[in-house]
Amino acid sequence: MAKIGRNEKCPCGSGRKFKKCCGRKTPAQMQQTSRMPAGKTVPLTLMSAVEQIQRDAFEKKILNRELGVFFFFTNTAGDAWMLEMTDQDGIQVAEGGKVIEATIEENSETIEVNWTHSYTIENRQLKLTSWKDKNSFILEGSPVSELNAAMRRIRKRFTPEQLEQVHVEGSGKKTD
Repeated sequence: MAKIGRNEKCPCGSGRKFKKCCGRKTPAQMQQTSRMPAGKTVPLTLMSAVEQIQRDAFEKKILNRELGVFFFFTNTAGDAWMLEMTDQDGIQVAEGGKVIEATIEENSETIEVNWTHSYTIENRQLKLTSWKDKNSFILEGSPVSELNAAMRRIRKRFTPEQLEQVHVEGSGKKTD
C-alpha cells in the first residue's frame, strides 16, 4: 500500500489534508473508524461507493463506511443502505444481496439523489420513514453507534453554514 503524504488530501474523502484529518489518529483509531476497508481505494464518485456497498451486500458482509456526508452500511442479511447525515435522508441500495437501483445523478458540480426514506435515531434504534407512504419501521441491527459518531464528526468538521450549502432545492428531488 502506498504511503500517504502529510500534505496530500486525506483518503477518507473529507477534502482536508491528511495531517489535519486522519493523520492525527492512531492506527487503532483509523481501523476502528475506517471509512474504507484496508487495501481499498477511496471511490472517486458516489455511484462507485454505492456499487461497492452493493457488492459487499451480495457477499453478506457487515460493513459501514463514510464518504463525505454519506454513511453506507450492510448487514448479514445482504441489505445495504446509503444515508445522508445532514438532512437525515436514506435510500436502500440492496436487499437480500440483490441490487436495488438507486436514482443518483452526479456530475463534477452536483449530486442529485432521489431519496426514498427519512430517518431518525430513537432509543438507540434506526427508525426509517418512507417518503412515499409515510410508513415507519425500525431497522434492526443497524450500526446506530457508528452512525451517531459519524454525524458528530460531520458537525465538527463543517460549520452550519457550510452544511446548509450542501443542499440545493430542486424540482421535487432533494439535491446533495
